[in-house]
Amino acid sequence: MSDYFRADLAKVHHRGFGFHADRCAPGILRLLARVRDRGGLVAELGAGSGLLTRYLVDAGHRVIATDASPDMLALAREHAPGTEDTRVLVLPDDPIPPADAVVSVGHVLSYLPDEDAVRRALVAAARAVRPGGVLALDLCDLSYADERRDAQPYARVTDHWAIVTRFAAPAPDRFVREITTFVRDGAGRDWRRDDERHENVLVDTAWAVALLADHGVDATASPSFGADTDAERLPPGLHAIVGLRRG
Repeated sequence: MSDYFRADLAKVHHRGFGFHADRCAPGILRLLARVRDRGGLVAELGAGSGLLTRYLVDAGHRVIATDASPDMLALAREHAPGTEDTRVLVLPDDPIPPADAVVSVGHVLSYLPDEDAVRRALVAAARAVRPGGVLALDLCDLSYADERRDAQPYARVTDHWAIVTRFAAPAPDRFVREITTFVRDGAGRDWRRDDERHENVLVDTAWAVALLADHGVDATASPSFGADTDAERLPPGLHAIVGLRRG
């Protein structure tokens, strides 16, 4: 299982970083409208704490929510009840349940160790989509590191938690976040510290689109999952990969 998003960072991410799911949800819901109308099944990869899952369930979708982090899934079960199932699934080797749509936000595949693992996960996702179904995920392009090469450390402090993140781009196809969290204990007196190192593999998203085409999914890479507006546009270097499985 992944060592990313242990309990403290999972809680901090859930409480303070839901804006990415908020940004992606309108476009995803538009893409999946026909899937919902016919009662189709949505498989969500890297559902995390259920931030997008909640949008899907509230819109009337049947959802299987998956993630590699048990701590994230514990939050998802509370935040997004009403799924068909919420289960641990570790890419690229765990089988993805066949579905009428496979969706993922938060550049989940970019957390895999290398380009070959990304390739295998993309192929598995393409094969899991039923004919006529939708694939929608975001992926870090090679330009992701260039856009953030001079990024300054990020810090945020609240009454109950704090986070400090340092950034590095040690190679053209790598982007690293060194994340330190501080979370108050249940009594609210002492701070507990935890450190995680998140390494993202970057790929040429044109390569990803071509790979999907070879496995039955006609896809495009674009700046958003729908309307190219400030409200829905993804951060620079993060591309939405959207496609339909050929029937």
